[in-house]
Amino acid sequence: MTYVVTDNCIRCKYTDCVEVCPVDCFYVGETMLVINPDECIDCGVCEPECPADAIKADTEQGLGGWIALNAKYAALWPNISEKRDPLSDAAEWDGRSGKLESVFGVSDPAAA
Repeated sequence: MTYVVTDNCIRCKYTDCVEVCPVDCFYVGETMLVINPDECIDCGVCEPECPADAIKADTEQGLGGWIALNAKYAALWPNISEKRDPLSDAAEWDGRSGKLESVFGVSDPAAA
């Protein structure tokens, strides 16, 4: 089991989760964070810290594409281990639907 960052992180980028991660398995892109599934130790401390409820256990249904997206971008983006300010318009984007398509131009996270 691992944890993955899902679509509600897009255009929010809260980093409360990063601050509590004991293994620094978060990576940061321009519009979101991802978790490296090979580094995650499945402790789960990050999940309740996410104000956007964007972190899910990979055992939840329908997250296969998100696991692939997290793995892909964790290999490309820099590691983040300290809390930073969220994006300036995070509150406006929090909970909005269709974020994957509007930011990545795809509807399937595995295709991002």
